[in-house]
Amino acid sequence: MSEQTNRLSGGLIDTSKSLQFTFDGRSFTGAQGDTLASALLANGIRLMGRSFKYHRPRGLISAGSEEPNALMEIGTGAYREPNTRATVVELFDGLTANSQNAWPSLKFDALGVNDLASNFLTAGFYYKTFMWPRAFWEKLYEPVIRRSAGLGSLSMQADPDSYDKGFLHCDLLIIGAGPAGLMAALTAGRAGAKVILADEDFLFGGRLNAEVEELDGQSSADWAARAVAELRSLPNVRLMPRSTVYGAFDHGIFGAVERVTDHLPATAKAGLPRQTLWRITARQSLLCAGATERMIAFANNDRPGVMLAGAMRAYANRWATTAGKRVAVFTNNDDGHRTARDLVAKGVQVVAVIDPRENVRAIAEYPLFKGAQVVGAKGRLGLKSISTRLSDGSLKSFECEALGVSGGWNPNVSLTCHQRGRPTWHDDIAAFVPGGTLPVGMSVAGAANGDMTTHSALQSGAEGAVAALLALGISATAPELPRADDTSINLQPFWYVAEGKSRKWIDFQNDVTVKDVKLAHQEGFRSVEHLKRYTTLGMATDQGKNSNLGGLAVMAEMTGQAISQTGTTMFRPPYTPVAMGALAGRSVGKEFKPTRLTPSHHWAERQGAVFVEVGQWMRAQWFPQAGETHWRQSVDREVLAVRKSVGVCDVSTLGKVDVQGPDAAEFLNLIYANGFAKLAVGKTRYGLMLREDGIAMDDGTAARLAEDHFVVTTTTAKAGQVYRQMEFVRQCLRPDLDVQLISTTDAWAQYAVAGPTSRLLLQKIVDPEFDISNGGFPFMSCAEITVCGGLRARLFRISFSGELAYEIAVPTRYGEAMIEALMAAGEEFGAVPYGTEALSVLRIEKGHPAGNELNGQTSPAMLGMGRMVSTKKDSIGAVLTRREVLSDPDGLRLVGFEALDAEKPLCAGSHLFAKDAIETAAQDQGWLTSAAYSPHMGKPIALGFLKRGDQRLGEVIKAANPLEGSTVQVRVVSPHFVDPEGGRLRV
Repeated sequence: MSEQTNRLSGGLIDTSKSLQFTFDGRSFTGAQGDTLASALLANGIRLMGRSFKYHRPRGLISAGSEEPNALMEIGTGAYREPNTRATVVELFDGLTANSQNAWPSLKFDALGVNDLASNFLTAGFYYKTFMWPRAFWEKLYEPVIRRSAGLGSLSMQADPDSYDKGFLHCDLLIIGAGPAGLMAALTAGRAGAKVILADEDFLFGGRLNAEVEELDGQSSADWAARAVAELRSLPNVRLMPRSTVYGAFDHGIFGAVERVTDHLPATAKAGLPRQTLWRITARQSLLCAGATERMIAFANNDRPGVMLAGAMRAYANRWATTAGKRVAVFTNNDDGHRTARDLVAKGVQVVAVIDPRENVRAIAEYPLFKGAQVVGAKGRLGLKSISTRLSDGSLKSFECEALGVSGGWNPNVSLTCHQRGRPTWHDDIAAFVPGGTLPVGMSVAGAANGDMTTHSALQSGAEGAVAALLALGISATAPELPRADDTSINLQPFWYVAEGKSRKWIDFQNDVTVKDVKLAHQEGFRSVEHLKRYTTLGMATDQGKNSNLGGLAVMAEMTGQAISQTGTTMFRPPYTPVAMGALAGRSVGKEFKPTRLTPSHHWAERQGAVFVEVGQWMRAQWFPQAGETHWRQSVDREVLAVRKSVGVCDVSTLGKVDVQGPDAAEFLNLIYANGFAKLAVGKTRYGLMLREDGIAMDDGTAARLAEDHFVVTTTTAKAGQVYRQMEFVRQCLRPDLDVQLISTTDAWAQYAVAGPTSRLLLQKIVDPEFDISNGGFPFMSCAEITVCGGLRARLFRISFSGELAYEIAVPTRYGEAMIEALMAAGEEFGAVPYGTEALSVLRIEKGHPAGNELNGQTSPAMLGMGRMVSTKKDSIGAVLTRREVLSDPDGLRLVGFEALDAEKPLCAGSHLFAKDAIETAAQDQGWLTSAAYSPHMGKPIALGFLKRGDQRLGEVIKAANPLEGSTVQVRVVSPHFVDPEGGRLRV
């Protein structure tokens, strides 16, 4: 058990509550309120990770979510979570952490040899290296790259945690609970506005918890705690700790991830979700996200123990932890001196404060070296000493275990840029601040807006809340501000130390150096977006929070421009990494996507149906009966029953759209390739719908129930796409037409009743005043009727099977009763229910194209429907069907295929070749789209596309399935295997 050798007194932790945890198999203790990072630091651990490219030893840089180095695997087994920042992991009893991206151990990483080859692995090396010889790519380069890629490793087991999603609404969303956020929340909360205050930390207060300054005579941490207590007492204020607002989206909508139980051991989660993704709709928002401190680049500035001065101060004041017994500070601003002052007050030996400014004074008892620069650091696995160039030109070495570096502070502007806003340069702080184009309803306060003192942050928070509420018509008054520090940090821009031949690191996780940025400029990659991609600068998990501005400063120097002219890269969501589980929420496993049940689903369950997922629907696939041991037996029986007598199939999943209005017929005439303007009332017509490029989108029917009322049906798979297309035409292409659309797919339960005795069955349930004889209700008729003694219904005489057939629809709530009535009425005729497999066999036997044929690649000519495209009217896609490639008479045509050997099955997707051709891509003549065993034909049959297929009927060719190594000889035949003349469906 390691001792907490670096633990100080005080802080905001509870040392009376000792917590046990492990890191890389070693046991340690921490305190309640620690993060994993602060606990490791308290135990004297400086080496916490390895960099991505060179596998260099790395330690903590920061104390917040911007941490690029201390990435770890948290948990074990299925609970293992890779790439977790130790700085945001709340310590709990029993926590298990392991280092990653290192083998065989963190101290000795074999891939550290990459560092020795760094001269060959410079910026853009992957663009130049893996190109020659070509044969090496598949056998050498790609396998090596895949093995080297990534940082942490997945457990490869299902995530045992649950996740949730929720929706919140508020008048004012305040993002960040530092001094600006707390004051804004107090202002708005006291005014009665509905407020949400969200912060990624588990303790509200921001930098107030990391400082020793006073507000109105009390410590800043105590003031923050009292403010939070008041906010918690207000019923109109919702506090959301552990909640990161990761994205700003349209219409005032924000994405936030709340870490509900990440800070608890598995035994204490009690069925709660691990994380909840919130969709927050805010009438106004106020960004109080603070600022991130930046590094100064110098030779070997990545040694474990080199960290940001503000983080070093936070660990001392909040977590009562020092980064080392002997520390130094390198700063270009007064804020770095505050770190030295606080450490001295806590008894830590500050061996030196190095400041490149000449006009500066010490604010405590520590050695100050003005006009000096740190030019090097020693200690591969942990900092041992730093080398300093003093103002007189001499070199001086200081032994130390930690170095705090402060190059200034960058306002956290990311959320202001998520809708393509661009930040602007602010000379006073040498950083970018939010620009004029912000997400609608957003304003910015505090350090995020460049207000870097506590007083200015409090003031801007209060004023920002008043202005935001005023925009909503809510009166608010800024409260009296507490007395707080208003001393500026007096920054002198200083980006990197020019002296020294060793590498100077800018992006710690991706191993990007000052030299890499200069090389990118030398090789012509001078746009900031090109610089990012060529060097991978800012592409790590911190998304450039630590490295972006340093790289831009070097590029600006190389181009001779100001940083403001160089610009920034685009900031995009998420602000910090978001777990895939949080994005999915409950939508996993069976709930991965919504499941829709047909009206007859529960009835079919009672019949023992086997179900299949079709799009979002669960449909009966077949209905096995006693004695049937193979699915084919059930399907063959259902198909033969339909051909011999009658079968009933639930087709409620077909898309249904009511098209109503005086211009309904003209509208459909434009939508469909064939004509609908003259369709008589009481008639149904098969229609072909094309995309704008002349490719078939969908087929279906349109039934005219009245002069101004049509019912359009679509295929199950294309229902949503067709409805969107129809709405696009109605709203955008022809808004002048008086026509209205409504999707009625869920409003009607619809059943296909097919077979020679289908009319006899229906006559038993259709009310007697409706004549459905062949003369009174011929093929392609439609009508609104009543059934079973007055229940309203719709009847369509259409056939998908090639037999005498109907489709009958009733309101959905009567769907189950309807299937029971149909089966009872058909009992004397031997009626059977049939599922999607039999439905598919029936349609293949009849040659009806379906989803496999309407795959987004086929033209009307290919489908044998070229004559359906009217030349007498305009319709969407009609003109482009006449393109030579789509109407080539020697092109692909839909035909039928029958196996010469009845024992050899045909496989959809098989490629077609001439009988004696070599099976190569150059000889490929088409493919099979749909295949089935036909009990009617007694052999396997298929539909498919074949070059000049309509001219080759009777020819014997072969269908090759290279994946399974099978080849079957087939005969090219008409796609209409059953009743090609169509006599059966018209009797």
